[in-house]
Order: sequence, then C-alpha cells, then structure tokens
Amino acid sequence: MTLEEMVGQQLMVGISGTKLTPETISLFSDTHAGGLIVFRPNFESAKQFKQLISSLEQALGRELLVAVDHEGGRVIHLSEGVTIFPDNLVLGKTQNEEYARLQGEVEARELSRLWIDVNLSPTLDVLTENFSPNIGIRSYGKDSELVARLGSARIKSMQAGGVSACAKHFPGQGQSSTDAHLGLPVLETDWDELKRVHLKPFLAAMNAGVASVMSSHPVYPNLDPSKVPATFSKRIIRDFLRKEIGFRGVIFSDDLEMGALKNLCSIETSAVKAVAAGHDMVLVCHDANNAREVYESLYSAYRKKELHLKNLEESVYRIKKIKKIRSVSETVFQEEKGKFVAELIARDGICSLDVFEHPCTVIFPRLSALADKIFIEKEMLDEEAYVRQLFNARLDRVVVVGIEPKDSEIDEACALASTSDSVIFFCFDAHLYPQTRKLLELIQVKSSNCAVVLLRDPYDREFVREGTVCVDTYGFRSVQIQQTLRQTWKNQIPSKASAIKS
Repeated sequence: MTLEEMVGQQLMVGISGTKLTPETISLFSDTHAGGLIVFRPNFESAKQFKQLISSLEQALGRELLVAVDHEGGRVIHLSEGVTIFPDNLVLGKTQNEEYARLQGEVEARELSRLWIDVNLSPTLDVLTENFSPNIGIRSYGKDSELVARLGSARIKSMQAGGVSACAKHFPGQGQSSTDAHLGLPVLETDWDELKRVHLKPFLAAMNAGVASVMSSHPVYPNLDPSKVPATFSKRIIRDFLRKEIGFRGVIFSDDLEMGALKNLCSIETSAVKAVAAGHDMVLVCHDANNAREVYESLYSAYRKKELHLKNLEESVYRIKKIKKIRSVSETVFQEEKGKFVAELIARDGICSLDVFEHPCTVIFPRLSALADKIFIEKEMLDEEAYVRQLFNARLDRVVVVGIEPKDSEIDEACALASTSDSVIFFCFDAHLYPQTRKLLELIQVKSSNCAVVLLRDPYDREFVREGTVCVDTYGFRSVQIQQTLRQTWKNQIPSKASAIKS
C-alpha cells in the first residue's frame, strides 16, 4: 500500500442517500477511506442496499469494511431481512445467557446476508443510579457481572457466525447524565470504580475474543489527569486498553462529529489526537467535507512524522484481520427463529398488565413523527390502526398525541380520560418532554382508573403516583408493547390491579 492508501484505511465514513453518486465515488477515491458506516437513510430495501455496496466497491476496485449500529431496540437502521429484537435492558431483565447467544446467532446470519462486516454492538456500558439519557435501555443493566455474561455470550455467537462484534463505549459511560451526542460529559469515575464495575464487561468481551472496541468521548479526570476526552487520551487508550490489559483487536473512535468534541477543537485536530491516542479507525459519520478534512490532516501528520508510521502499519494489519469473506447468498430474509427469540426475550423481561373486561380509552404517542430520524416499524406508522389491532377492537376510544403534545391534545386526552371507565396511557419520555410530563400528571388526576405503560427509559416512574398501575416496556418496539399487553389476547384489557410478571 502507498502511504495515502494506508492512511485511508484509518477512516470510516458515512454517506447520504440510497443510490451511488459521483460525489460518493469521489469521496472514497480521494480519501482512500477503508470503511463505510451505514445508517437508516442508506437503507430502502435489502436489494437496493446490497446494490449500493456492490456498485461502490466495483467503482473503487476494492472492498470496504462495512459497519452498522445494529444494537436492537432503540438503535436499528436496517428495515428488511432482520429481526427487531427488544432493547438490551429487556434482555438484562431476563438474566438469560442463552437468549443472548441466540440473538447473536440470528444477527450474524441476517447481517452476513446484507454484507455487513462489523456490528458496532453490543453496548457494554453499566448503568448506575444516575439518569442516563444516552445509554439507558441500550445497556443490559446495573449489574456489571450480568452485563459481562450477556455481552460475551452475544459476542461469541455473533462472531462464530461470521460478523465482527464491537464492545462499546470504553471505558464505560453508563453513569453519564450528559448525552455525548449533544455535549461533553465529565465523569468522576476513578480507577477503583472502573476496575470494580465498568471494566468487567470489556474484559469479558476480550476474553470472548471480541474483534473490536469503540471508545467513548467523556472526560475522566480521575483516570487521566490531563482532563482530555477519552477519545484523545493516550493514558486510557494506548497505555491502558492496548498495553496494560492487552487488547489486540481494532479500536474505533466514536463519531468525531458529536457535540462532545465540537467545541474543543476542529475535526481535523480531533482526528489526529484520536489516532495519536491509539485508535485504529476514526469515524466521520455524516459530512463528506469533514471526512476529506480528516483524511488530509491525518496524511499531513504522518508526512510530518507527528504520527508514527509503525503505528499506522499495525493499525492497517488489525483492520485487515476483521474483514470477512462476503456471503454468496443473494437472498436476504429474516431468520425464522428470530421472531420467536425476540418474543421470548420480551415475554421473560417485561411485566404484563392484569386484566378485566370493560373497553377503555388508549392514549398513544405519534411515533410516526419520528420516522424521519429513527427507524419506526411499518405497522406502527398508523398508530390508531396499530392500537386497535393490539386490543382486538376491545376499545372505547384511541387518542394519538404528539411526542411533545400540544395543549389542545392534552385537553382532548384529559377530557376523554375523565369520562372513560378506564385509561391506558403509553408514555414516551416524560423525563425529557415537559408537555408529556404534564399530560402524565393530569391523566392521573382526571382518570379514576388508569394504567401507565412507560415506553423507552424507566426514569419516568418518578412521575407516576403511588397506586397508579405502571409497567415498563424498556423501549417502543412492537414486540415489547405486545408482551406488555399479552393478557389482552383474551379480548380483555388492563385494570387497576397491580402489574404481574409472567
């Protein structure tokens, strides 16, 4: 390889759209980028997606390392040929390693058919008592031993099936109350807490042979007195992860375009600092101009010997090792047992509501409004039809409200609640949306018989009054909602009785 080609191997970039364009070809040709990270806007269908990858590689005359964040639950970008698994926190509630193993097995088969080389998953961050807006339901939970067992089981089976896994976000950010996408977290974790709690899942992943690790952006002042983000920290990445605990796989940065780094320095400087700290590949997920600037800055740093050629050669060697032989199968399909495994996880990890026989009013969030930003399952895009199907038509009324409900929507929902025998409110992040919190509080006042189903993170429990029935789905995927309401298959509906565990 030329120096230009070797430098390009350290760059993983995202692209826009579902079709190959001259601009995309030019980007990869000019930067020699070795990696492609794909997101929901790149995926229209399995056939289109594979054609996009094939056309790009043919135009370049070389293979790319193709990666995706396919965590399950909240973080899904592929809408065909894959199983929609519940969020990790649901699996954590089951404490079942066999379910984790089966999930990894299914994911490997499905992702291989889509020509995915690396699944940037699982999330091995350990939750604490702190509010965690970014990790939350993406974590297996607060028990580091449990996180370690479930994560390593999934990693082993995924990699046995031919897809490289990625343990993230090293050295752990489940305790962060700041979302690194938006700002720079500062975490007071010390070495004792790190080794006692947050490090355990990553060590288990390494023992399981995990192919890659992704670092995190927060500052850990008690781990590195220089008080730089972990992304820039030689102490955390090169000295500790690479040398002290001996990780031999690929080390990815998180996306350099995140808000955590934006106000610290230019993206060109971020890239050089990240590679100097010990990262093999840096991610630039959205902006082509940023990707070009990152490449030029890295190339210049190697030319000026600000970065060491020996380290570059070692990175290129590690990256080559995780490239897989592509599946020859032209057919893309969801594994038959995938749906069954997803339902088992949801059944054993989620409480259901007790039942009685009278129709009720259901208040449900307008999830379709999020479809431009995140993957929403097709059947949930028509919320009223979806709810009526869930309840087998045993409903009085369905009210669909905005993710951040307008006052008029709140007034309508409360008026119906006050005249209904019973109400079920599907609550979407009252912790983050003041209008949703307002609606949650008023519903509990207006209805003499209401149940609250918490979608996404369970932090909204603090707004639920004592005596109000409340269950957690730990996410908004259909399989999770269905299992919360599994008693309704008897043509009955939730009552004021307490929640039960199946």
